[in-house]
Amino acid sequence: MRAVPTNNAIRFEDLTLGYDRHPAVHHLDGEIAAGSLTAVVGPNGAGKSTLLKGIAGALPPLDGRIKLAQARAAIAYLPQAMDIDRSFPITVYDLVAMGLWRRVGLFGGIGKADRARIEEALTAVGLTGFERRAIGTLSGGQMQRALFARLLLQDADIILLDEPFTAIDAKTTADLLDLVRRWHDEKRTVVAVLHDLELVRRVFPQTLLIAREPVAWGKTEEALGGDNLLRARRMIEASNPDAPFCDRPAA
Repeated sequence: MRAVPTNNAIRFEDLTLGYDRHPAVHHLDGEIAAGSLTAVVGPNGAGKSTLLKGIAGALPPLDGRIKLAQARAAIAYLPQAMDIDRSFPITVYDLVAMGLWRRVGLFGGIGKADRARIEEALTAVGLTGFERRAIGTLSGGQMQRALFARLLLQDADIILLDEPFTAIDAKTTADLLDLVRRWHDEKRTVVAVLHDLELVRRVFPQTLLIAREPVAWGKTEEALGGDNLLRARRMIEASNPDAPFCDRPAA
């Protein structure tokens, strides 16, 4: 990824992402403003998670580019719950402490100030007293709280959330949404893949609606108009997931 001097945190230039030369997201152009709160929505198979992996640097583009406004911008990425191995023998405290990795390094020690920050993060997500619990014993909501505590410690400029509120209780969702609002107030750039359109309309000012390619992008109330949602569904129904890599059509 290359830096670009703008007021935007992320820029996409004719971006195509996919697997084995099969595009999952293609011909994406646009910018995510620094400090914005953006939802990424679309039907199943629309490429939403793929896009977050591309921004996080976990999936290189097949074509086009992703540019960051700050060359050294810190990115915190929360994958879907299904991608996290909860059988790993680690405590809640140690999981949350991993959020300090970028600052202390792989073999760096955790000092008194760091321990205080870990305790503050656990308190912020309502997990005081859970420090020595194995993560495999947590409920889905408790695990998500622990992962949000780790995000707090990462102190990142860009925060990527992939379906962060799926299969968790309403109280946990409300508490974690307060943290998302806090990040927004702190002028961090937050991008979240979501399925709950009412939640998107209530909390997220900006929305990218995709169906392997962009359908609508801008103010949430406009992007989630009925015509756009219908078009996105029809595009996915008509798409071929095994289609080969494609070039942008000539103008």
